[in-house]
Amino acid sequence: DLLAAGVSSIFGNDGAFAALKEAGEVVTWGDADIDSSAVADRLAAGVSCIVGNYGAFAALKEAGEVVTWGDAGFGGDSSAVADRL
Repeated sequence: DLLAAGVSSIFGNDGAFAALKEAGEVVTWGDADIDSSAVADRLAAGVSCIVGNYGAFAALKEAGEVVTWGDAGFGGDSSAVADRL
């Protein structure tokens, strides 16, 4: 079970949760509209912080990269500003 040990923080929004593990991996679950599968490879390691709002999450990686997922209307798609992050 991915949540059985090593979880350092849990973040939630209106429909999903994201658990940050001690090794920097993120485990997500909840509403399919807030699905992280498109960015799962980028959440596998090196995440230092997660912030969530009503329908999206943003993860800050140790190297300064920002990874977003969730409802585009709530910031889940940051592609329009990716070059400025």
